[in-house]
Amino acid sequence: MSLPSQPAYLTLHGHFYQPPRENPWTDEIEIQPDAKPFHDWNERVLHECYLPNTVVRIPGSAGKGVETVNNFELLSFNVGPTLLRWLERKHPEVYQKILEADRQSLGQRAGHGNAIAQVYNHMILPLASERDQRTQIRWGIFDFKKRFGRDPEGMWLPETAANERTLEILMEEGIRFTVLAPEQAEKIRPLPPTENSGWQEVSGGSIDPSRPYRFFHSKDSSKWIDLFFFDGPISRDVSFGDLLSDGEKFLKRILDARHPERSHPELIHAACDGETFGHHKKSGDGTVSFLLARSAREAGFRVTNYGEYLEKFPPEFEVKIQPGEGTSWSCPHGVGRWKENCGCQSGDGAGWNQKWRKPLRRAVRFLGEKTDLLYEEEGRNFFKDPWAARDDSIQLILDDSLASQKEFFEKHAPKPLSKEEKIKALKLLEMERFAMLAETSCGWFFNDLSGIETVQILRYACRSLELAAEWGALRLARQPLAAATGQTWDLGGLETEFVRLLASAKSNRPEYGDGQKIWEKLVKPARLIW
Repeated sequence: MSLPSQPAYLTLHGHFYQPPRENPWTDEIEIQPDAKPFHDWNERVLHECYLPNTVVRIPGSAGKGVETVNNFELLSFNVGPTLLRWLERKHPEVYQKILEADRQSLGQRAGHGNAIAQVYNHMILPLASERDQRTQIRWGIFDFKKRFGRDPEGMWLPETAANERTLEILMEEGIRFTVLAPEQAEKIRPLPPTENSGWQEVSGGSIDPSRPYRFFHSKDSSKWIDLFFFDGPISRDVSFGDLLSDGEKFLKRILDARHPERSHPELIHAACDGETFGHHKKSGDGTVSFLLARSAREAGFRVTNYGEYLEKFPPEFEVKIQPGEGTSWSCPHGVGRWKENCGCQSGDGAGWNQKWRKPLRRAVRFLGEKTDLLYEEEGRNFFKDPWAARDDSIQLILDDSLASQKEFFEKHAPKPLSKEEKIKALKLLEMERFAMLAETSCGWFFNDLSGIETVQILRYACRSLELAAEWGALRLARQPLAAATGQTWDLGGLETEFVRLLASAKSNRPEYGDGQKIWEKLVKPARLIW
């Protein structure tokens, strides 16, 4: 096969992320026996993936000696904010190497760093309220700027889950691009459109992944976000096949991805979980290093990242994504994996079902709605704009010093607050934070309600409910949350109602029964009474 005359560019994106695992009452990760010989899964993945990827040894050029490579200087990547927080606290040397790799890439990629931002706590945005979507995006942007010292160009969406409104919010918040799966595209047309340029269907993953596309705001054509659709077959074979076990095979695969009929500079790019490089695929970190640092370059590829490629080659086509509630890279049913028994599961437990997902989603949505009502009602006593204060509270998550608190309250409080009032205000913000953490996608992803990821989000819910219940005591009465809502239950009954909804979620494990029993056996014992 003859190759195109245009140059070819290569990008490999790693989505580095671990579910947040900290006990909500202690902010520390407890011993996880199934992560042996390590203390917990974060530590295990650190030693199998994050640390090795910062110090990979490959044969030197011309076969002389060895060379040490930091893969984060070669990869396009995002690291989840909650994981970065853990790395900063527990393994600052690895954390600093990741930040330094991004700084180095700025000089190597014409001012475009390899790192992109991520939505804060891996919430499935199409299933969230618009207010929560904005907070999650704003927290992700602030966290990125605080750590990497620059504005993010791109943002990774958890599970690449998106619908039209989610993409519009991204562009409204200043995000320039994101990365989606090819199956999420519906149709394209040339830019600028003419009377004769109709739409071309590209459903079923048939979109050409070797170029970017522009998605316009439905109400304001002056706003847009650019979309990259990764190469699906290559990405799947990196994640689930054997490409990372054979560097020559990997190189041949990306060479075969080129097409002589393409007249534009091709971008061959794949995306996968960053943990694939060493944790899921042993020695995968070395294969990636040699490919991106040596063999792909020798084969004529220019290793790049999305921001640099986009500056050189802006989109020449407009795109529409699949309509409806939302689509993702890990559920062919859209976003069903995070709300119902769609058939997607992780392979464990023959004969199991995931009917528990629907009542779990219902319970967590109930929690979010009621805590939002409480926050808005009580937050007016402490904040000029409760929702602006919530958006800015990421400042306190990253720095809870007295100086940071002083700056925060000077900006958001309508008047000087007493120490007791500040404590109440901070508890309201914590209630909201834990309610959003309870929507972390991992709680629905796997096979059973009793899994550690699901128990973790239920612990977040428990802490949020506990903070909400304090307001019942502060009011000295079990009164309705807000008369205008017409609700007949009270603050003290929030947990009772939550658990009632959860009880209809049935575990596949007979020893756990249902959500109520899991709440009593696995969730409440983690609670600390101060």
